[in-house]
Amino acid sequence: MDPGFEADFRQFVIDRSEALFRTAYLLTGDRHAAEDLVQSALTKTAARWRGLRDPAAIEGYVRRVMYHERVSWWRRRSRVAEVSAAWLPDQVGDGHAEAADLRLVMRAALARLTPRQRTVLVLRYFEDLSETEIAGLLGIGVGSVRSQIYRSLERLKKAAPELNAVKEFG
Repeated sequence: MDPGFEADFRQFVIDRSEALFRTAYLLTGDRHAAEDLVQSALTKTAARWRGLRDPAAIEGYVRRVMYHERVSWWRRRSRVAEVSAAWLPDQVGDGHAEAADLRLVMRAALARLTPRQRTVLVLRYFEDLSETEIAGLLGIGVGSVRSQIYRSLERLKKAAPELNAVKEFG
């Protein structure tokens, strides 16, 4: 990579690595897996950096690589019980007790979802992708996306009724 492109890539990594890590953490539910996912996506992006001309499209490219990497991992992986991580990616400062409570409750509720359900919710509500875009990205039908969203939300309602209580006091 020539010095000009390398400097641009370094600046992109400095500016966007926290946001990319948060997305990866929401996809994986594990700090170490999220770090690996971001590193893998950034490595692939660095290899194609010259071809990425539109600065607005670069982050989308990296996120798409992360989603494809994660979906490929699910397809390779045999069904194993999911273990939640004991670490939260966001640090809470003074005066943010309500936000910390909400994060803890939300994290616990999301940990109860299957990886596919969590991914569909992240893509739909955090990344604001349409059901059609999610279906194309994950290689499943739109009906499957809709049913996964429905099941995920129902599971969240049952698993974390305290979310509403935390939000009311916040």
